[in-house]
Amino acid sequence: MESGDAVSLATSFPLPFRVLFLIGLGILAWAINLHGLHLLGIDASSALELHSGRIFLPTTSPPSRAHSSARVSYMPVYRLFMTYATWCFVGWSFFRLATHSNTILVDAFKYIPAVCSLGVLIALICPYEMCQKRERDLFFQSAARCLFSSVNSPVYFSDVVFADVFTSFAKVLGDVWLSLCMLLPGGSLLSLPSLDGISQWILPTLMSLPYLIRFRQCIIEHRSPTNASKRPLFNALKYASSFPVIFLSAAQRIVVLELAEGKGESVTQESWHGEHPLFRLWLLAALLNSLYSFWWDLTNDWGLNLLKPQPAESRISAPRPLVFPSLHSKAASISGSPDVTQSHPSSSHQVLGGAIYRHQSYPYGLRPVLLYPLPVYPLVVFFNLVLRMTWSMKLSSHLYSQSEGSALMLWLEVAEILRRWMWVFIRVEWEVVKNAQHRSQTSNSTAPEEVELMPSNRSDPMDD
Repeated sequence: MESGDAVSLATSFPLPFRVLFLIGLGILAWAINLHGLHLLGIDASSALELHSGRIFLPTTSPPSRAHSSARVSYMPVYRLFMTYATWCFVGWSFFRLATHSNTILVDAFKYIPAVCSLGVLIALICPYEMCQKRERDLFFQSAARCLFSSVNSPVYFSDVVFADVFTSFAKVLGDVWLSLCMLLPGGSLLSLPSLDGISQWILPTLMSLPYLIRFRQCIIEHRSPTNASKRPLFNALKYASSFPVIFLSAAQRIVVLELAEGKGESVTQESWHGEHPLFRLWLLAALLNSLYSFWWDLTNDWGLNLLKPQPAESRISAPRPLVFPSLHSKAASISGSPDVTQSHPSSSHQVLGGAIYRHQSYPYGLRPVLLYPLPVYPLVVFFNLVLRMTWSMKLSSHLYSQSEGSALMLWLEVAEILRRWMWVFIRVEWEVVKNAQHRSQTSNSTAPEEVELMPSNRSDPMDD
């Protein structure tokens, strides 16, 4: 028996339209990411290799025209979103006008969301020059590279970001399958399809696909001849930790059916069965996955020192004088970003290779080089922690029958897309900072005196 809010949501905003809405939100979030990075002075085109065509949103202008090429990289995505949103909104409006929130008419007009979804699919694979064909083609190229690239091929940073964003749509991927079952003959938009037999494993398998892709990328990175670190293996462990959450949740459906035989059908409406060891094991797996993922975000994806053991003297050690004092007079930034000393004018800095590296005291838990205003980082860390702890709920298919029909699950999916949107800003910023450090090391490796610019986990010093 569906609850009142579940029926209301199913009649006014059924699952197929919710899937289309979340996909559109993801497109808009990515356009804002590219636009925001450009406005903030972060060279996303270089970090994501937009000029090389390795990502699904490339530029079409020569690299020398920095301003226009950056604009080209996000404007096609905005146009794609506007076309997509207009089509979906028109389809949803027709559905609302036809049904008038009448539950009797919902299934009679379910062909409207079916036609709307089919139109999106046709536009996606259309071979003609329409609906930003270049972006659509390169989207398929990036997806194919993530799925089918050789184990001996390199893993580009753009593909890593693409696959990580894909993990935030794991629940949406499962919803695509459920929507298909609803729209086919015999299905209903008012209730979830019954998952029995082998079909009960299709949903968790689809949801685990994005994590399997990132797991594969990590193994490829580990096997690379240029890799001498175990970090890709620990990263692979993070993605592998999501599999127990997904499949233990799917296994609970079987346990619920067994409990229902002895306790009645009412037990199927309960989301928690603490007396069974399987449910406690799922809770432990969800907790470990969330905490490990949160630690990895801060320490490795964002380069922050909050959860990283680090001696105090390594953060406040004073640098040796520069060999070339004239470098101090340059006004420079990291890859086109604003002067990072503006946030903390008391910090000393050195200018090398067109980049500013701050190396004395900095806010606890952050890092010496910050390209955004200081309040951004603690806020993003807080929201990331909260949303990481709730993300495991959306990977748990045994909770669908209790929350799928309500607005709660929809808002949790929206929150995860917003979390990933914030994650991209800091992730790309950290990549730009690392690239600037690497260029500085390379360009100054033949200088007569060595000087340490900022703490590093590597033992070799930077040369000035």
